[in-house]
Amino acid sequence: MAEKSTTSGHDRDHDHDHGVEIEHPLFAAVYDLLPQSLFLRTHRQYLSRNLSGRVLEVGAGNGAMFPYVRNETDREALEYHAIEPDPHMRSRAKRQARESGLPVDLRDARAESLPYPDDAFDAVLSGMVFCTVQDPDAALEEVARVLKPGGEFRFLEHVGADGWRRTGQELLNPLWSRAGGGCQLDRDTVDRFVGRQAFAVEEVRRLEFGIFPVTPFVRGTLCRRRERPV
Repeated sequence: MAEKSTTSGHDRDHDHDHGVEIEHPLFAAVYDLLPQSLFLRTHRQYLSRNLSGRVLEVGAGNGAMFPYVRNETDREALEYHAIEPDPHMRSRAKRQARESGLPVDLRDARAESLPYPDDAFDAVLSGMVFCTVQDPDAALEEVARVLKPGGEFRFLEHVGADGWRRTGQELLNPLWSRAGGGCQLDRDTVDRFVGRQAFAVEEVRRLEFGIFPVTPFVRGTLCRRRERPV
């Protein structure tokens, strides 16, 4: 496993373009204690099943996806890459990669400025990431850019709710964001995904699980169109 802090292929300076450094030591420590496996196992398996070729995980966090990728794929047919901008999360991800036996090229980078050339990956994975990125539109453009034509973008994201739950999310969001490493409760992430011309929708499923205010979730797969939008 290699950790790289320099960029290649795409020269945007993500530190200058997107604000201050991302560093949340307390959130990283607390995140390790959350009982995610109780309700995310099936959905992490969905993200990792039958992967092959060159795959990028955007926002690896503490490496929770790595054991699933190792168990669900043929390691010989897979070249796995991941980015994580928070050094406290990244150190945990490095340890998880070693413990799970999954070779990972893990880099210090942001979703808004991916250090890879165009058409570099067969699949991109995102598990509860777009709630935290500072510029989700720029990040989605980057996902489309690095995906090969026909490549898959698989995601699991919590999104803004409806009715009184939405009102509650909006009220809680300022405090939640500060405590939760920049997480935004009320983003309409999937509307942003399916409205992007670069992608064709293969599957989108709303999942009524989780605990307020982090609910509902949406899971799905988009396919990079063969021709880029003009």
